[in-house]
Amino acid sequence: MRATRFNHVSIHAVDLEASLRFYTEVLGMERLPSPDFAEPVEWLRLGDQQLHLFQVETPAPRHHHLGLDVDDFEAVYVRATELGIFDRGAFAPDVRELPDGAVQMYLRDPAGNLIEIDWPDVSTLDRSIVTTIRKLSDDRPQSGEAARAKLYHARESPLKGAPDAASVGRP
Repeated sequence: MRATRFNHVSIHAVDLEASLRFYTEVLGMERLPSPDFAEPVEWLRLGDQQLHLFQVETPAPRHHHLGLDVDDFEAVYVRATELGIFDRGAFAPDVRELPDGAVQMYLRDPAGNLIEIDWPDVSTLDRSIVTTIRKLSDDRPQSGEAARAKLYHARESPLKGAPDAASVGRP
C-alpha cells in the first residue's frame, strides 16, 4: 500500500476574501464549490489537485511552504514585483537557480503563507524580464549528492511548452 499523489493541501487564511483574490488573480486558480464546515472554507482548482483555504486567526509558520509550478514564470515574477510580495528572508533572494538549472522564487500570500514558485529551466527565462537570478552555489557550495539534486525528478516537465528538465543542456 502506498500514497499515489496529493489530492489537496489546506492552508489558513486570516482574510478569506483577500486570500481568494491572491490565488485567483495572481496564480490563476479557479474557485470551486465548497461544503459548509464549522469554519469558513474555500476550495480552489490547482490542475488535477486542489488548494483548500480555511479561515482562522493563527499566524502562518515561517518556513512551511507549498511549491507550485506555473505556466508563465515571468508573468508571476512581474505581478509579484508589482505587488511587492517577494519573501527575501525565508530562503532566497527574489529568484534562485538550483544545481539542476531549475529556478525558484518565494512569495507571501495575504495570510503570510510562504509560496514557492518553480520553473524547470533557467535558460528559457527572458533575462530582460527576470533580471536578477542568484545561483544557490554562490551562497552555499554544492558537492556530491547536493550537486546532483533535481527539483524535477520526473523525466518529462509537467509544464506545457517548458523544456524537458532531464534534457537541459543536451543537444
